[in-house]
Amino acid sequence: MLKAPLRIEGEYARPDADTLVRQVRVPYAETTTIREGEATIARGNRSPRTFSLSRAPELAGLQASFGALLAGDTAALSRDYRITSHGSREDWRLELVPRDAALAASVRDITLRGRGAELRCIETRPVEGELQRTLLAGAARAAIATGEAAAYESLCREPGAAAQ
Repeated sequence: MLKAPLRIEGEYARPDADTLVRQVRVPYAETTTIREGEATIARGNRSPRTFSLSRAPELAGLQASFGALLAGDTAALSRDYRITSHGSREDWRLELVPRDAALAASVRDITLRGRGAELRCIETRPVEGELQRTLLAGAARAAIATGEAAAYESLCREPGAAAQ
């Protein structure tokens, strides 16, 4: 068990409409590529491992939701999730509850938080375990600057927190 949240630094990329790439740089090097119903994980000098997304429905859901969000495709997002929105343009929240039983068995909900056009945070609440928070854009830059895990929630949730 970790005594503090694991802090991972890297980036997401979407090289085409059917592919999502997550590249971790710190504290280890790892690239996860999700494409055509499979995930491939490459870490260091090890041989890449590939497995079906049916073994990890949360990854399939992540790929589908990222694609729909980036494309502004509300209809596609609505097919996979029940959607509710809250807040104002400067402090908004979009809550996604999975419709698919396989995904809902592992993920209770996903909350996207942002300001204006900036998506600052993705909070994934699993059915079992702790909330997983991914800071993006200005929130991620502020987290690197502060370096304090206790501040991460406020960077995600508070409209004026550590704005840069």
